[in-house]
Amino acid sequence: MTTKFSPTVTYSRWTIFLLALGFWFYQFTQTSLDAFGWQFRFLTIWGLTANLVVSWMMLRLVLGKSTKTYNPLVSATVVLGAIVVFMYWKLWFINPALVNSNGPIVWYQEYYLHALGPFLMMVDAFFILGVFRNIVRTLVTMLAVFVSYIAWVEVLVRPLNSFPEGKAANGLPYPFLNDMVMDERLVFYATTIGTAVVFMLIGWVVSRVIVKLG
Repeated sequence: MTTKFSPTVTYSRWTIFLLALGFWFYQFTQTSLDAFGWQFRFLTIWGLTANLVVSWMMLRLVLGKSTKTYNPLVSATVVLGAIVVFMYWKLWFINPALVNSNGPIVWYQEYYLHALGPFLMMVDAFFILGVFRNIVRTLVTMLAVFVSYIAWVEVLVRPLNSFPEGKAANGLPYPFLNDMVMDERLVFYATTIGTAVVFMLIGWVVSRVIVKLG
């Protein structure tokens, strides 16, 4: 059975998709193509890419081109967006240089990537699509994303790049990571994944409350 969506939902999903698509292509003009991994060295861009893929799936759903909601992937993308926002601003308020190796980034990119983009996805996911319907599959999907990113930056990005430089390592995308030895980075990665699990559980509770209130 095809679900009927209001014109407002259709317009909002077009807006979310086109914004994600525009900023995704924009990244190719804002990064050094000499660096291995290009902009995909950054977790933020993994979040943007996930938003782009998910927003396309949501748009296909509202246009009647598909009936699949890919709920675990959407739910994992919501968690990824929450981690990107939380970690970026937590470190930015300590010192922007901890996360921006090339200095300040243009304001509209900073606020879209680390605020508006994830927020728009969350609003659609929670209030229109309905997320966290399968907590186990969401957890597996989320862990796959984070473990893949950690393996990507540690196994490929770090050895194949010499910048940024730090006290303990070179080449990791975020400057603060290069000031940590491997054991410290593993603790940081584990803590981040633990935080993501907490966000996932919070998201599950919020989604249940929304369903009951609806």
